[in-house]
Amino acid sequence: MPQVWANGQGGLLDVALAPDFAQSRRVWLSYAESDASGKAGTAVGYGRLSEDATQLTNFTVVFRQQPKLSVGNHFGGRLVFDGKGYVFIGLGENNQRATAQDLSKLQGKVVRLTETGGVPPDNPFVGRADARPEIWAYGIRNPQGMAMNPWSEALWLNEHGPRGGDEINIPQAGKNYGWPLATHGINYSGLPIPEAKGKTVPGTEPPLYVWPVSPGVSGMAFYSAPTFPPVAA
Repeated sequence: MPQVWANGQGGLLDVALAPDFAQSRRVWLSYAESDASGKAGTAVGYGRLSEDATQLTNFTVVFRQQPKLSVGNHFGGRLVFDGKGYVFIGLGENNQRATAQDLSKLQGKVVRLTETGGVPPDNPFVGRADARPEIWAYGIRNPQGMAMNPWSEALWLNEHGPRGGDEINIPQAGKNYGWPLATHGINYSGLPIPEAKGKTVPGTEPPLYVWPVSPGVSGMAFYSAPTFPPVAA
């Protein structure tokens, strides 16, 4: 098992079974990990669950958020498999707002990897010297829930805003989801976000839905069974 940095909002962040778990018994974990400086970031790896379900063996780290910047905030860490051989990881900006717009850093991003931790060759920033090839989408603050829409097969994400402005987004390849340039929220002090230029900013994607007053939405799941039919709005 990996060494987990359990401080502030850090700790064990998500647990997900590999799509082929019945054969591989592979369990994925995301968790906060620190370095010698005492700062932390999100790490992801997988191991094999023993037949008696008491041990996770041969744990392999396949992803580390770089650089490590967090002193306790905004790790993200949600893991989602798309059913097509890829895994998405939602990453918070470690409470370092500007990093969400910096493609050379892995803060405030959604990344996309193969199911063995490799970088898919069709990721949108592969081949760019100024960008990390793992990145799928950017401009994310603090993602908490993430799920595949079973009807559209698109990835959906919800993230915490600051004081107000929690959002639902549909992260698409190479798109910028605005933070901290575009936001419906303000600082907890009541002052504006210093980098913010408005609720909508050219070159960024508006949220699918926004909560002006933050409910702190955490998980996300789609219900597609017939037992409970949709309720008309």
